[in-house]
Amino acid sequence: MTDEAITPGRPLQLSAGAALAKWIVCERTGRWALALRREPAAARWRIWETRTLEECWEMLAASPASFVVAEMTRPGAGAVLHRLAWLERDFPQVRVAVVAERALAPWEELMREAGAVWFCTSPREVYPLAQIARRHFSAAPKRRQTVVEQIWASLPWGIED
Repeated sequence: MTDEAITPGRPLQLSAGAALAKWIVCERTGRWALALRREPAAARWRIWETRTLEECWEMLAASPASFVVAEMTRPGAGAVLHRLAWLERDFPQVRVAVVAERALAPWEELMREAGAVWFCTSPREVYPLAQIARRHFSAAPKRRQTVVEQIWASLPWGIED
């Protein structure tokens, strides 16, 4: 991660070895990441977890074609909406799905209008989310891998970045 704060609307510098696409889950509890890890359709990809939107945006700076699952809470709804509003400008290749508790279901239309590709209120309904992520990753630009990276990528446990 960088020492600089990542702010919406500000140009970002990418490191030369940056991975172009990661699956990032931004939530406080780990509940959604656990549900995604249990979903067979999502088993192919490593899930990176962050606990704040700031950490998530720092990770996006290094991986500008990522797929993000952002948890919306009642006090954090404005922050998620603000980040979605700047997303197309800051990270045009990133797609964001918003997850929330059932009581926040009325926010779905607003979040989708702001740019969310999916809105989900139950960890039991992550299959469509995994399918959307699969389509995103199949279309995401890929960095050319070295032979060693190809070998590590083929291993079931992958490699730590």
